[in-house]
Amino acid sequence: MIKASVYIICQNEEKHIKRCLESVKDFDEIIIVDSGSSDKTLEIASAYTDKIFHQDFLGYAKQKEFAKNLCSHEWVLNLDADEELSSELKNEIITTIQNDDCDGLEVNIFSKYLGKFPNKLCKAITRIRFFRKNLGSYGAKLVHESISLNGKVKKSKNFIYDHGLTTIQTQIDKINSYSSLRASEKSNKNRSASSLKLIFVFPLAFFKSYIVRRNFLNGKRGFILAVILAFYAFLKEAKLYEQNLNNKKN
Repeated sequence: MIKASVYIICQNEEKHIKRCLESVKDFDEIIIVDSGSSDKTLEIASAYTDKIFHQDFLGYAKQKEFAKNLCSHEWVLNLDADEELSSELKNEIITTIQNDDCDGLEVNIFSKYLGKFPNKLCKAITRIRFFRKNLGSYGAKLVHESISLNGKVKKSKNFIYDHGLTTIQTQIDKINSYSSLRASEKSNKNRSASSLKLIFVFPLAFFKSYIVRRNFLNGKRGFILAVILAFYAFLKEAKLYEQNLNNKKN
């Protein structure tokens, strides 16, 4: 057994959670925090762990902080229910614990999109996902939560695979929700929408995704993804502008 804890937050993830749990079944402790599943998520999870907790959804950062604090090991790994730990990363985690030469791993995350994973030459999103529990904490972000680590971080060459973007409809629903949360977050900090950003954020975000992150290597799938991500960037600013208007009316 790998002497580390895995923590997963979930709700209605019966399509994905078995794959996720299979990839971490060699870990000594698996913590599941569910926010009200009505499908077979908990039934599936119970075959892998008896440490299943309910917590009404607190927001992504607070929910993950709650789950992290339930872990009993020094080292912890965070996965989303629709993600999968690669065997190469699992081996690196074992080595990291043995060598004890850093406090966390910044991991590459590759998302399956329209049936395929991206070209390996594309730039992956990176996040700290494996770390010493007492040195890492989540901030107050409503969305795109990430760990801030007070310690030495090592960059991993290995991957977590994300299976969550099954359809364009799934992605559109997600960016609609996330853009509203991000706009609210900025509005609460008294941020104002920028006219220049409204004009230029779409083409700049498209360039970043399609050229800088090399999504052009993924053919039509890469082009579609880059356009939708650019639209997401535009939506965040447009919704912030909308909230600015509503705040003035109130």
